[in-house]
Amino acid sequence: MSSTLSKGWRHGTAWLAVTGFVTRVATAGSRDFVPPEERIAVLDDDGTLWTERPVSMRHDFILRRLVERAKRDQALRGRLPWRASAEVDLAKASAYLAEAVASFDEQDAESYAEQVAWFLAAEAHPELRVPYAHAAYLPMASLIEYLEAHAFTVYVLTAGDRDFARPAAARLYGVPPERVIGDAAGLRYRDDGATIAHEEYAGGAEAAARPAVFWSRVGRRPILAIGNSNADIPLLRFAGGQSTGGQSGRPVLRMLVVHDDAEREYAYTDGAEDALAHANTEGWTQISMREDWSAVFGRP
Repeated sequence: MSSTLSKGWRHGTAWLAVTGFVTRVATAGSRDFVPPEERIAVLDDDGTLWTERPVSMRHDFILRRLVERAKRDQALRGRLPWRASAEVDLAKASAYLAEAVASFDEQDAESYAEQVAWFLAAEAHPELRVPYAHAAYLPMASLIEYLEAHAFTVYVLTAGDRDFARPAAARLYGVPPERVIGDAAGLRYRDDGATIAHEEYAGGAEAAARPAVFWSRVGRRPILAIGNSNADIPLLRFAGGQSTGGQSGRPVLRMLVVHDDAEREYAYTDGAEDALAHANTEGWTQISMREDWSAVFGRP
């Protein structure tokens, strides 16, 4: 576990913000010292830990499963979403994602996790041609190692399928399942002494509810929060806490990953316009893929 932040990072503004913050909160005697049990960090997943274009990694996983099912059952090929999946029309098939996920109800949760692990090991991103097992953002993997070396507890908060994010975060970042938070899939225990099954697709938590979801699991506010989109605004604003005077009650670092590297990943701001405005007006640190990262993909 590295105690320095180096792999994938250039020594620019974002690097200085992270290393300076961690040094202050982890140095005994510092005015900003935070005890280890309160060093909580939370990271969004899609677009923050791994690429979310042209569809999210989870969407690609579901759609490829639909393709395989359509190959086995010709009767499905004329119906959506199977038809769009078989034709590799990602946009059209994604519009039917809820129906697609519902078609896998009663899937055993542990076998589902095994399928996700297989997908990460065997499949590649459809456009970037990066194997999914190496599709983690290298600088974020390095950052998680760095935070853990300084006694931070790192959580991943997903708005998507918790049971997809758990094996993905474990494989790509070493974040254990109990530190991946989300409530996307309904679960039911089968009274056979062994099986937890998916019951129905419940959808991701609304953005405004994510701080409450985090609090219900952790019981603490994070002092470091990282996202990339408008949906992450409530979580970033929740970080740090407030005193009665309305100012931050403890040291806090709020960061926004900015997708501005069309050569190595993608360049887009749609879905992040409000978050960028908050970053500019509230002093959040922006992480430019193009300027702050010396590498995008890879393993630490």
